[in-house]
Amino acid sequence: MEIVAAHVSDAIDLTDLTIRSKSYWDYSTEQINLWREDLTIQAKYILENGVFKLSNDNQLIGYYSHFPIINKTAKLDNLFIDPQFIKQGFGSVLLFDFIDRMKAIGVNKVTLDADPHAKAFYKKYDFITVGQKKTTIKNRFLPVMEREI
Repeated sequence: MEIVAAHVSDAIDLTDLTIRSKSYWDYSTEQINLWREDLTIQAKYILENGVFKLSNDNQLIGYYSHFPIINKTAKLDNLFIDPQFIKQGFGSVLLFDFIDRMKAIGVNKVTLDADPHAKAFYKKYDFITVGQKKTTIKNRFLPVMEREI
């Protein structure tokens, strides 16, 4: 098992995994289609952001991505696991890899906008909710979370 920087050639596989993973949470097909553009990982995105993938024997298990660091704060943009590997500890592996990489370059705070289904996962690792972000779904908000590192 290894975590390595994604290559632009991974864009389609990362997009497919993102859509499968988001669909795991029983969002309707119509809703997934409305989000499709936001869930698409473009080659340009990979070039401009930190994108790291977890694979085992060339099988993509999951990935995370973050925006460029600003004022010693990193924003985790995505952390997705292929549904067949959800609840097997791979999300934690990716999150710890991200935090370790950020510590190594002097980041002292991590922020993220969590899917409501992922809030408990991040809370388990000492992220606290500091706000909420309105979404396109009526009465649905994304928890804005952060953690000092």
